[in-house]
Amino acid sequence: VDADGRRVVQTAFECLQSALAMVKPGTLYRDLGSTIHRVAQANKCSVVRTYCGHGIGSLFHTAPNVPHYHKNKAKGVMKEGHVFTVEPMINLGHYDDTTWGDNWTAVTRDGKRSAQFEHTVLVTKDGCEILTARENEPVMKWDPDLVQR
Repeated sequence: VDADGRRVVQTAFECLQSALAMVKPGTLYRDLGSTIHRVAQANKCSVVRTYCGHGIGSLFHTAPNVPHYHKNKAKGVMKEGHVFTVEPMINLGHYDDTTWGDNWTAVTRDGKRSAQFEHTVLVTKDGCEILTARENEPVMKWDPDLVQR
């Protein structure tokens, strides 16, 4: 993996890590996007605006919407018991994307590389529990040795 590839992957990881550090009762959902944007921009990356995190409930994709970009208009405040995803898509180029004819594959319009990490979280009294954490692996700790696995 070249330097740009490592940069976009690590930036995507750090964007998710910084957003999850904010998850606790009282946090505005829209504030996650500003934090993600700052981390991406500091690493000369952009954030896709078409897709967002979402609530998990009796319907899979449900409220709240959790945009990953700054100056979004997401409504809502995190409360204990809320379950949702955070899944920012981070790009080396511009944030504009397009979907291929299979109606599933999303790519950047400029053809530059993207990376994404995702977790589903439960808001707890003092923070959050990462419901999609792997067993026996540190949660949200960057390890460059895992990039090539």
